[in-house]
Amino acid sequence: MAEEIYDFCGWATRNNVRCADGLTIMRDAFKHNDGQTVPIVWNHSHNDPDNVLGHGRLENRDEGVYIYGKFNDTERGRLARNLVQHGDIEALSIYANHLKKNSGFVMHGDIREVSLVLAGANPGAYIEEVIRHGDDDSGECAVIYTGEELELSHTDTLDGGELHKSNNTGEKAKNDWEDKKMAEDTKKQEKEKEEGETVGDVWETLTEKQKTAVYAVIAQAIEDNGGADDTDTSDSEEKEDKKVKHNIFESDRRDDQNWLSHSDEENILNIAKSNSVGSLQDAISIYAENNDHLAHGFDSIEELFPDYKDVRPGAPEMITRDQGWVNAVMQGCDKSPISRIRTRFTDLRQDDLRGRGYVKGKKKADTGNIKLLKRTTDPQTIYCKDALKRDDIVDITDFDVVQYQYNTMRQVLNEEIATAVMIGDDRAEGDEAKIEETHIRSIWNDDDLYTIHADIDIAAAKKELQGTNTSANFGDSYIQAEAVISASLYAREQYKGSGNLDFYCTPHLLNVMLLARDLNGRRIYDSKADLAAALNVSNIYTVEQFEGRTRTDKNSKIKKLLGLFVNLSDYRIGATKGGQITSFNQFDIDFNQEKYLIETRISGALTRAYSAIALEEPVNDTVSTEDGK
Repeated sequence: MAEEIYDFCGWATRNNVRCADGLTIMRDAFKHNDGQTVPIVWNHSHNDPDNVLGHGRLENRDEGVYIYGKFNDTERGRLARNLVQHGDIEALSIYANHLKKNSGFVMHGDIREVSLVLAGANPGAYIEEVIRHGDDDSGECAVIYTGEELELSHTDTLDGGELHKSNNTGEKAKNDWEDKKMAEDTKKQEKEKEEGETVGDVWETLTEKQKTAVYAVIAQAIEDNGGADDTDTSDSEEKEDKKVKHNIFESDRRDDQNWLSHSDEENILNIAKSNSVGSLQDAISIYAENNDHLAHGFDSIEELFPDYKDVRPGAPEMITRDQGWVNAVMQGCDKSPISRIRTRFTDLRQDDLRGRGYVKGKKKADTGNIKLLKRTTDPQTIYCKDALKRDDIVDITDFDVVQYQYNTMRQVLNEEIATAVMIGDDRAEGDEAKIEETHIRSIWNDDDLYTIHADIDIAAAKKELQGTNTSANFGDSYIQAEAVISASLYAREQYKGSGNLDFYCTPHLLNVMLLARDLNGRRIYDSKADLAAALNVSNIYTVEQFEGRTRTDKNSKIKKLLGLFVNLSDYRIGATKGGQITSFNQFDIDFNQEKYLIETRISGALTRAYSAIALEEPVNDTVSTEDGK
């Protein structure tokens, strides 16, 4: 368009910019429109010839499609020229049809017109699909906003006359725009160095996709709170364009409606970016106060922001320790209707308990005395008690809070019983809440007649693996895994319990063993099943409650618990009728609350000799005295 008169120039559309709806306009999608002349209209209003403001010449570039526009010498054309010259209108948009898409990319289309619009969308592009009818507009159509500012055809003053474009004016406009953008960026960076992080700082960290989402949230907030739909469906001809924007050349007003343009969205965000405004909500409030079409539409700006919604409706999700092993204990233990447990054994392992050879004429001697071993275990009551305000019971309607309370208390009670069975109550002696070992005998702390206490020897395992090759470098995980397996298998030689064993251990110990590698870096055990086979157990359960637990043995040595091997059918829990887990509730009239109690009265103990193995790691030689000796 060398030497041709024009009033403005700018980007009709830009390439390789991801649009708000996920579509991307590809390079040369509108290449065949290069050099074509298309009408310039107001806001894609095709239903009135008076809305044609002028025409523009299209120029396909690597960055997109550029347009040189000329306004008609009509009343509306002159008005449009003045609005552009004074900066009241700064954005363009195109209407295209015959779109061809491929996996979210616009590959081809025909530009039918270019429109002046009040404002573009987010910087980059915005595509708004529309449906139009007619032979010329068949196929998929779209309205595409660029968000780029217009460039006037002059450099110094505006005199309202016709201006001429030189051969390099388009390139100069591009360079001027780039210089302006660079200056703005430099100024912004300097400001950010002097001041703390603002909403604007946060905004600049967002991706284009995230910025688009913010625009959408603002628009949706307005729409959800009674905002007027920009759709005009008063007659059948206008139903086809469901997003026709407000026409400033028409006399109707929209001040009595709630509506939000792209310009509004951008202005709100600009306010939010300032240092004196701390939130998006405050920015909307400020903008609403100064703009009648928003300020008059809402009695309270807070209505734009919906109530919080539960991610998972219903009762609150419980955060608990792993309960898998708890269920295994509660289901695996032997149950008895008798709460007073007694076990009796005859020890035939004495040296003098042997058969004797007879010598003719000699008096036969008595075989040694048979040793009888027995013990008794009495029950103890274990309970959980809590209360709920009746007002809360009445007010909470989205889930059954009473049943939720019972379920919580039952889970806590089950975990307490299972812990007492396996490793005992860690409360101090004399604590009124302590579950005594004489009532529920823990497997870990039980007498050596019932539980085999085996130590792991890391140094011995390393020496055995290394042999005479002192340069061999075995990983710590491999050495510890071998030490555990060796100790457990040797302890099995003393085992007298019934059935196959299960292994209960700390999560850390399980991970150490699964991470064991040989000298070539290959995993020794690919899965828990492989490890269970090496340990000769049926199942492996991880128990968080084992972490960091220690005991002092009869020789005053401190031992750290690593795991327990046991078949829980050898552990009996006794409860007489009425001693099973029972729940109670009572209304407290003085404090207007419901009190809830869940309790059981039970005893528990191993019933077979040598029926469990406690795997331990020595911490030090002896317990330190008060003098530190």
